[in-house]
Amino acid sequence: MSSQKTAAPRHATRSLAMRHRIDRWFVRFCLVTAFVSVVILGILLSAILVQGLPTLDWDFVSSTPSASPEKAGIRPALFGSMWVLGVCALFTLPIGVATAIFLEEFKPRTRWMQAFHGFVQLNISNLAGVPSVVYGIIGLTAFGGMFGLFGTVNDPSFETGVEYFDQFISEGDRILLVPVAGAAASATAAESGLIAKTSSGQRVKVNVISPDDPLPQERRVKALTLRSDAEAGRISRKSWRYFRLPLDRGILTGGLTLMLVVLPIVIIASQESIRAVPDSLREGSLGMGATRWQTVQNVTLPAAVPGIMTGSILAMSRAIGEAAPILIICGIVYIGSNPGNLLDDFAVMPLQIFNWAKQPRPEFHTVAAKGIIVLLTVLLTFNAIAVVIRNKTQKSLT
Repeated sequence: MSSQKTAAPRHATRSLAMRHRIDRWFVRFCLVTAFVSVVILGILLSAILVQGLPTLDWDFVSSTPSASPEKAGIRPALFGSMWVLGVCALFTLPIGVATAIFLEEFKPRTRWMQAFHGFVQLNISNLAGVPSVVYGIIGLTAFGGMFGLFGTVNDPSFETGVEYFDQFISEGDRILLVPVAGAAASATAAESGLIAKTSSGQRVKVNVISPDDPLPQERRVKALTLRSDAEAGRISRKSWRYFRLPLDRGILTGGLTLMLVVLPIVIIASQESIRAVPDSLREGSLGMGATRWQTVQNVTLPAAVPGIMTGSILAMSRAIGEAAPILIICGIVYIGSNPGNLLDDFAVMPLQIFNWAKQPRPEFHTVAAKGIIVLLTVLLTFNAIAVVIRNKTQKSLT
């Protein structure tokens, strides 16, 4: 009996020592893993900085892409990324936070509403694991083409903020712009009474003559003369408020597509932040006579802001680096100017960097390294601004 009594403590001692030994080895394994990860990240960043930083200057930031690596710049892609990220944040943050508040603070009491609540929660969890390239296809179909419910790209059902012109070259080598009703309207020089619009906005009468008629001698009249068989080119002038349906492959489509990519992240992070708020705060607010919405507005939401902002920072960081869904929408095309409206063609920095990195010339790899540095700078700047906002809006729970 005595041997059995002494064996039990020895076995317990060995078991305790083994657990402590496993605990120490696990801690060491975690430290080594973290150290190796930081070293690998440091090596990658150092290689990029060594390759791109010596030749990085303001001309690279302010120039447009070029076939020559010495003249290549990232300005259109930089502005395109900022526009797309702004649209993404404008739609993602309100929708994501509102959805999280609905799921956590306004839980339904009826059976049908509980089923709907569970259906929404299940789909949010599933959407968080969908590959981003799938969202690109969805965005192109749902936002770009709108399932064909609002016409086609060449014949939209609604369009505003744009003027269409038929561009002629007169017999006096002057460019004449004749306004037309729309992109699909027809207007030829054979039609009498054509009115052209000058660069200053004045409207002038166009002199249309037959192909066999002699040209007028007066220089001013000749500059406004067109033969009836003259051919025109259709051009458009779009203002900053240009909008149409369907949206096609513009900035708005790109931003809404990225919204689909990062929306589950914002919702889940916001839900966890709202759950972390102690129930005693809610009960105290309700006990003082506040409504459920007043409790959310004045108690729960301010206390959950730090966690919500953290999730938003992670979501926007992912959005600015996404390439697959944007590749489906706009492809890799040459964009030589900044976006002028929300439906304008655009490029983003990840696609532009990828385009440079795949070039066979080594000089373009240096240009890609400079683009990565600019992308990281923009990302860290946005994150720093978000951290400052989070700290400014943070309120103590006591």
